[in-house]
Amino acid sequence: MNKILPGDAKTQLNQIEDDSIDLIVTSPPYADQRKSTYGGISPEEYLNWFLPIGRQLRRVLKPSGTFILNIKEKVVDGERSTYVMELILAMRKQGWLWTEEFIWHKKNSHPGKWPNRFRDSWERLLQFNKQRDFKMNQEAVMVPMGDWAKSRLRNLSETDKTRDNSRVGSGFGKNISNWVGRTMAYPSNVLHLATECNNKNHSAAFPEELPEWFIKLFTDGDDTVLDPFMGSGTTVIVANRLGRNAIGIEIVPEYVEMVKEKLALPLFESNGKNGQIEPERRHAIR
Repeated sequence: MNKILPGDAKTQLNQIEDDSIDLIVTSPPYADQRKSTYGGISPEEYLNWFLPIGRQLRRVLKPSGTFILNIKEKVVDGERSTYVMELILAMRKQGWLWTEEFIWHKKNSHPGKWPNRFRDSWERLLQFNKQRDFKMNQEAVMVPMGDWAKSRLRNLSETDKTRDNSRVGSGFGKNISNWVGRTMAYPSNVLHLATECNNKNHSAAFPEELPEWFIKLFTDGDDTVLDPFMGSGTTVIVANRLGRNAIGIEIVPEYVEMVKEKLALPLFESNGKNGQIEPERRHAIR
């Protein structure tokens, strides 16, 4: 099942049932960005704009589900804006658990220099959950070990062998089987992915590998993935390819039509009577 809901996320999220979504992966417009398409919300107004949406996202997410928010602060008058940190704190007050932060390292970021800084080559991917016990398939995103363990063990000191006795068994002295004597290792929370440079339809499109990594990590087959700021549709298209159900919400009609055509879907919209979603009475473009 795949659905594309045209319109504002604030209103279209009302069409989605409580506790029905397994994973939310999205990148809303950043502060003062995408003014021609999304209005360009200022850093001062960002919390007031996003928190009602965050409340709806928490309502539709399953207790075992995960919300991944791609966002980046900006520079205002030569100083880093604090709106992202303020948003994190406000979402915690809203009931979200801020369980992890991933970093997307943009491998192909082109050089740049300003009087007091260099070009950003990374973005935040904030993980929020409704409860501490959530679905997570760590083995689905393991990476080749290579020769790292052999070279690391070669110079392992007695201090290395006894330090980091963590309660969960991640340190050397507790349980080294997590990284020794195996061909695959668990990844870090830094994703090294190139940006999407050849997408002519959207200026800030995800690389497909980005939502794919989180979909594999946090969902199983037939689970439902939501992107309330769908854009050119990378998240819903990847979710569909991986055998998941996908729901996308998008306010720009051109993006809606483009994704609908790619997925060969009918357009879904509210019928204005009882809040149910019904397909528009025309065939999808093939």
